Amino acid sequence: MTGTGRTGTAAPIAVGDQAPDFSLKDNHGRTVRLADFRGGAAGHDSGGEASGAGDRDHDGKNVVLVFYPFAFTGVCAGELGALRDALPAFVNDDTQLLAVSTDSIHTLRIFAEQEGLEYPLLSDFWPHGRTSRAYGIFDEDKGCALRGTFVIDRTGVVRWSVVNDLPDARDLDQYVKALAAL
Repeated sequence: MTGTGRTGTAAPIAVGDQAPDFSLKDNHGRTVRLADFRGGAAGHDSGGEASGAGDRDHDGKNVVLVFYPFAFTGVCAGELGALRDALPAFVNDDTQLLAVSTDSIHTLRIFAEQEGLEYPLLSDFWPHGRTSRAYGIFDEDKGCALRGTFVIDRTGVVRWSVVNDLPDARDLDQYVKALAAL
């Protein structure tokens, strides 16, 4: 991993750690919880249905959790556009892609429409950066998340991660390899 020694940034959570749960609004105002994608009883209410995430297999889904600094910036638009172009690898019966920034849901809605992004863009706007901080990738000096990606298995364990500094784009092929290894 790169970018872990930045001033104002805690160390990212490690591979093998339980992924911190979160509850964030997406670009349409819907609540998305990481627990909703876990297999077994996790993320399910007493009626046995997933809360907030629609009908899903009891086995859960792997999650590719992508943090990015800001909407409407060149590197971010490029990375999220590459994910859009390879969407079947990241949104399917086994996997769900979730992208997180500290932008407001209103900004994310316009950004998604402009860029043709049809996967959830989650707002870590308020309390500002709480989820980014939980993952150890919030840059206190800049007020945004670093470029962190966490592949989380169906049980909620981080199985792969990479964290890059703000100007450094990530390699999409690494995500595909990490998912194939699950």
